[in-house]
Amino acid sequence: MNPDIAKTTDLIGQHAKIIETLRTEIAKILVGQEKLMDRMLIALITGGHILLEGVPGLAKTTAVKTLAQALGLQFQRISFTPDLLPADVVGTMIYNPKDGTFSPKKGPVFTNLLLADEINRAPAKVQSALLESMQERQVTIGNNTYPLPEPFMVMATQNPIEQEGTYPLPEAQIDRFMLKCVIVHPSKDDERRIMNRFTRKSDIKIDAVMSMDQVMSMRNVLDQVYCDEKVGDYILDIVFASRKPSNYKIPIDHQIEYGASPRATLFLNLAARANAMLHGRAYATPQDVKEIAFDVLRHRIILTYEAEAEEVTSEDIITRILNEIPVP
Repeated sequence: MNPDIAKTTDLIGQHAKIIETLRTEIAKILVGQEKLMDRMLIALITGGHILLEGVPGLAKTTAVKTLAQALGLQFQRISFTPDLLPADVVGTMIYNPKDGTFSPKKGPVFTNLLLADEINRAPAKVQSALLESMQERQVTIGNNTYPLPEPFMVMATQNPIEQEGTYPLPEAQIDRFMLKCVIVHPSKDDERRIMNRFTRKSDIKIDAVMSMDQVMSMRNVLDQVYCDEKVGDYILDIVFASRKPSNYKIPIDHQIEYGASPRATLFLNLAARANAMLHGRAYATPQDVKEIAFDVLRHRIILTYEAEAEEVTSEDIITRILNEIPVP
């Protein structure tokens, strides 16, 4: 084994116990959502943002709040509504009549973990208020720019079945989310556990089991996780096949309006390495890429009207690409 990989494996092993403790703490509230838990940890380690999509009642909001409590991080929640203003998100300048000056009043975006609840219920001008904070990790209020605290992560939720009074996220906004996770209904056994646990009065206390320093330490370890050139080529092939599938002998050009952006390449690399890290490995494999591909790509592949008429989904496109691209 390469000495660097052996050293990184030891560092990952040192964090494994902390991660397992964090999982156990979150599982006090979150039942049977292991995949969602993994995705939240991947976003935390990589510094990415998550868009959670699912019908009401699937614990999307609860998952974010529980993660914040278990991490001991500052948490803010914004309920997006049609009457919300950008100033309600990022803040504004307040006039002081005593001395005739303006001073900044920082908004709820100045936090570690921001829950943008029902993000598609607010108009585009409010959604776009998050653009600078998500990409640049800073906010401009008046003539001054203020850095956001580290770590900073946005977790937004949206309901896919209700369309009245909603504003679809523009592509520029949705592309800034590293992962889009689709939350499905729990299994019968999991729902039985939910019923037994939450239909009686109980005071389940979530303890802070991970510090901010430990989060930043995990991010430093991620930089040392190895991604072989062949795995990198595999990532590039997947992304380029989403743009021009006919170049890879996949005859679905007519179903794709726009393929994945360069952010998809970056996020596939980061997420695959973070996934390897969660499995105790210091190197990413093609399997790591395949495991994370749907969550990274599903919101970045824009379908044609023809594909929608044929009821083809972005998941169908991703499945076809993953089946056709040779695995190194």
